[in-house]
Amino acid sequence: MPADLQRVRKPNELGDFLRTRRASLRPEDAGITTWGSRRVPGLRREELAQLAGISVNYYTRLEQGQSTNAGDAIVEALARALNLDDAERAHLHTLARPVATKRRRGARTEAPTAGAIALVASMSNVPVLLLGRRNDVLAWNPLGHALLAGHLDPSAPARPETRPNQMRLLFLDPHIRELHRNWDEEAALAVASLRYTAAQYPDDRLLAELIGDLSINSPEFARLWAKHDVRLCSSGTKRLHHPEVGDLELHYEVLHLPDSNGQRLLTHTPAEGSSAADALSLLHRRLPRAP
Repeated sequence: MPADLQRVRKPNELGDFLRTRRASLRPEDAGITTWGSRRVPGLRREELAQLAGISVNYYTRLEQGQSTNAGDAIVEALARALNLDDAERAHLHTLARPVATKRRRGARTEAPTAGAIALVASMSNVPVLLLGRRNDVLAWNPLGHALLAGHLDPSAPARPETRPNQMRLLFLDPHIRELHRNWDEEAALAVASLRYTAAQYPDDRLLAELIGDLSINSPEFARLWAKHDVRLCSSGTKRLHHPEVGDLELHYEVLHLPDSNGQRLLTHTPAEGSSAADALSLLHRRLPRAP
């Protein structure tokens, strides 16, 4: 193998994921009858191994990081035994089969394409953000800025050194915390999505630094990160309380750009004829007009 390549996996993320999923699965949900009190939450190692049809010793080695490159059949058996959803199943496959990656040398900032910037600017009636894989805001249109971060410099995404990061804002900016009416749910979903992304890019030093900084500076982030929940956020509902136009309920869609290495558009739309549509229209009318 070339010197600039190595097998990379964060300190036993596979074991952490298996342990947290095993602890969250109740014996009765797995069809296991129990008697008396149990010392551990969820399933025991031997119970999960039996459900998956593998030896306890082999499963223990997987949890302890002593065995790598589990076959697809074993991964699928564990996924079934743990009742994993599609996102969790894909995440388990990623963790169980580490790939060759480049060593972390220079950390490159992400750069949006001119076409992506033009696309964001063209969507003037819908709040839109262009996000990088590390959740840096690479661009936003005026309505997206006014809706989600009106207290920040509207030109901040254009400069890497001042570029906002959606995860930092969510956990460390009190204005953004107040913006989300269901902040706890929003935070849990954001961390679960970041978990999925981090496994896809294990050699991304800036992404690892982001996770480390948030773990140090936000006890809430650290608690959620330790749960090792995994989600794919492609669509859903955001419930906001905007300081200028009040409460809004908006549908969001995440649109991944082709050949963009994780960059994606985040759009927000209200239901037709709803109070949120009226509020968004009012916010749009209040935007500064170009000279």
